[in-house]
Amino acid sequence: MAIACFGEMLWDVLPTGRQPGGAPLNVAVHLHNFGLEAQIISRVGHDDLGAELLEFVASKGIGTAYVQRGETHLTGVVKANVSDSMEVTYQIVKPVAWDYIQYTPALSALVETAEAFVFGSLAARQAPSRETLYRLLQQAPLKVFDVNLRTPHYSRDGVTYLLHQADVVKLNHHELAEIMGWFGVSSAEETALRWLAERFGLQAVCVTKGADGAVLWVGQHLYRSPGIAVQVQDTIGSGDAFLAALLKGWLAGQPPAEYLAFACAAGSLVASHLGATPAISEAQVRQLASTTPAAA
Repeated sequence: MAIACFGEMLWDVLPTGRQPGGAPLNVAVHLHNFGLEAQIISRVGHDDLGAELLEFVASKGIGTAYVQRGETHLTGVVKANVSDSMEVTYQIVKPVAWDYIQYTPALSALVETAEAFVFGSLAARQAPSRETLYRLLQQAPLKVFDVNLRTPHYSRDGVTYLLHQADVVKLNHHELAEIMGWFGVSSAEETALRWLAERFGLQAVCVTKGADGAVLWVGQHLYRSPGIAVQVQDTIGSGDAFLAALLKGWLAGQPPAEYLAFACAAGSLVASHLGATPAISEAQVRQLASTTPAAA
């Protein structure tokens, strides 16, 4: 059973050159790094950049059967501003190929039999991919919403709909504050996470806090894991590695404190490298996790 990752697949254009990116792609690569099977549902153009992305995915040991090729739109490109290594900002070109993911029986069959379905808000910015996402959400057994707000590519109504569809939600502390502000509810961690879980019928809510670690609400309990000090190269892909590690522990039925600490270590390890998908291993993550107190 694979974990299906839906949405953007693109090139991050950095001062040092371009690198493969997009949250669903990054999550899939790190799931594979941690020994899980992942499939990417996306779309690239019939162009050189699209061909290179497909080669990259294959080089990471991930299949490309569910990556569509489009004739009318180019492969996605994002211009990343890394002047602040702790808070990367993005200029996301639109419309591009991944805005036009088409629903097919093959996608339906994949999602119905997947162990989990990972999606974000960015892939819902244009009607074609949004409609495909909404249809697939009706078929997914475990729906994991990686919120990933990117101004101006989301709306309150759209994010609220996706929250209603989700089983597990992962967001960062800035996104938590914004979303709680929409509803006039305190963004204090325990209050906010409990409220989100109850309002939207969620099994779990996780908030990443950068260098300050993360908090997780699951089973009517709030777990905290401290940050792990590393020499940060850039934070691109750090949250995606975190989510992949969190899912590994969740699906294996590990104790929440254990998989939250593992996820924090995975995010920190990626932040200590350049780029979103360095070749990290589960053993390296566990070694780093052993240097910090366990989550509680």
